[in-house]
Amino acid sequence: MRTYNEIYLEARNVLRQYGIEGYTLEAKLLVARSANKTVSELLRDMNLYTTPAVEEKVMEYTARRLRGEPVAYITGAWEFYGLPMYVTPDVLIPRMDTELIVDTAKELLIGHKMDARILDLCCGSGCISCAVGHELPATKLVAVDISASALDICRKNVALNRLNTRVICMQADALSSPPLGIGQFDVLISNPPYIMSEEINRLDSSVKDYEPIWALDGGEDGLRFYKSIIKYWKSVIRPGGILLFEVGEGQAQDVMDMILSAGFSSADSRKDTAGIDRVIIGRM
Repeated sequence: MRTYNEIYLEARNVLRQYGIEGYTLEAKLLVARSANKTVSELLRDMNLYTTPAVEEKVMEYTARRLRGEPVAYITGAWEFYGLPMYVTPDVLIPRMDTELIVDTAKELLIGHKMDARILDLCCGSGCISCAVGHELPATKLVAVDISASALDICRKNVALNRLNTRVICMQADALSSPPLGIGQFDVLISNPPYIMSEEINRLDSSVKDYEPIWALDGGEDGLRFYKSIIKYWKSVIRPGGILLFEVGEGQAQDVMDMILSAGFSSADSRKDTAGIDRVIIGRM
């Protein structure tokens, strides 16, 4: 019998030897998941002895990680904006870059429209809806995705974060007209697929081999979803309302030009921590 700490150190060293950048955190996550504990519970119990079954599970999970599978899919959990999230291969793993769109929504709404009705289009895991709903407790949100399996995960995350009374999940296609009766919104937020089709095969294997391609592929120029959302979904934004997009590197100007051509009164951007224009703001 070995302690949790001994098993953790072994997993950490293996991950480090194979060049896994976040080997310390990932080893903790894999051991905690193997033992059905939170990371805090694992740290509390590090000097306790565990069972051979837990050690075996850690070895299995570590082997999967070394084959390239993201740790979030192995553990089935991730964190976004400080909130717990369920993730499966049916949804993209929430990225830190996307937290900027939540920051931007807060910046625009706090002190101006605290009780906004918000549409999260191409919602995936629902991480944006959950974060905005948590940060702005007077808002009402509708989370929309074409994928039924993604919406299942979204509903679980809404429930996990106790937002059932304020977030509705709905199946619809961002590339076509909105469903009848969806209503009007003060803010439309979208982090749609925006990678050019020809770039998909050049993505890191941990992305292209494990994450859902349909949630990444933005068409030949990477702009397919922006064009359709502006064309079909502009009508659900109230006069004076706001459109918020996350965009890929180098796409900001094209998307701002599209927004202005569609009759929005202004378009500007917010930079991420790497200095890339990451969030576009269009005002009706």
